[in-house]
Amino acid sequence: MAINKVPVIVTVLVILAFGLLQSVFIVDQTEKAIVVELGKPVGDARGPGLHFKKPFIQKAIHFDARIRDYDAKPAEILTEDKKTMIVDNYTKWRIVDPLQFFRTVRSEAGAIARLDDIIYSQLRAALGNYTLIEVVNQKRQEIMAQVTATSSELIKEFGIEVVDVRIKRTDLPAENEKAIFGRMRAERERQAKQYRSEGREEGVKIKSGADKDRVLIIADAERKAAVLRGEGDAVATRIYNEALTRAPEFYDFKRSLEAYEAAFKDSTRVLLTPDDTFLRHMQ
Repeated sequence: MAINKVPVIVTVLVILAFGLLQSVFIVDQTEKAIVVELGKPVGDARGPGLHFKKPFIQKAIHFDARIRDYDAKPAEILTEDKKTMIVDNYTKWRIVDPLQFFRTVRSEAGAIARLDDIIYSQLRAALGNYTLIEVVNQKRQEIMAQVTATSSELIKEFGIEVVDVRIKRTDLPAENEKAIFGRMRAERERQAKQYRSEGREEGVKIKSGADKDRVLIIADAERKAAVLRGEGDAVATRIYNEALTRAPEFYDFKRSLEAYEAAFKDSTRVLLTPDDTFLRHMQ
């Protein structure tokens, strides 16, 4: 009786295919992988491509090698000037050494726990060296660069690199807002008073300068007017002299008429003898 070998061959082929599938694994371009045998890593980390492992007793663990975000919960931090701030920050990080990562934290949850502890402690230490105004407005970029460098150095023992640490938002606790607002308002009022005082002082200087210029301009104008009047009087005197020289009788007659006009106005009574020289032109 002949034995049908087809099922046996098919079974062997299935077993071989299954064993082959258990022996190979593919690492994507965005990943790194390690091979674990009985819970312990074997060999170095694998990069992108096709790789082999022992079937059934070894398995491949894949790690995402891309930069990932970790959004921390807002936490209270005390600044150098004893102001309490609520800081909301996030971190960009990635796995650079999968073997070290697996030996120390093993999973992403363990990595997040380490990140949370290290970055919060570094933020608290760094922000504690600066005032509230410096943190909010003046030196935030410098502080974040410092926190990033220190955190990356401390966490590299876990096979992790911290790429960037940033503060998304800073708030004040509700109980501190009114006090901070009051101090800010008082400071703005003080500055406003200072600016008004400086403005009044500058106004007095400008007015004093304008008054001085006015006096100088008027004095100069009066001097020029006096010079012009003197020149005019000199011209008038010269003209009178020339007229007197050319017609002394007419000039004498004109002066007498002016004297009559001044003496006989307003019903003035004057007693004169007929031969008085004052009336010589009326004879």
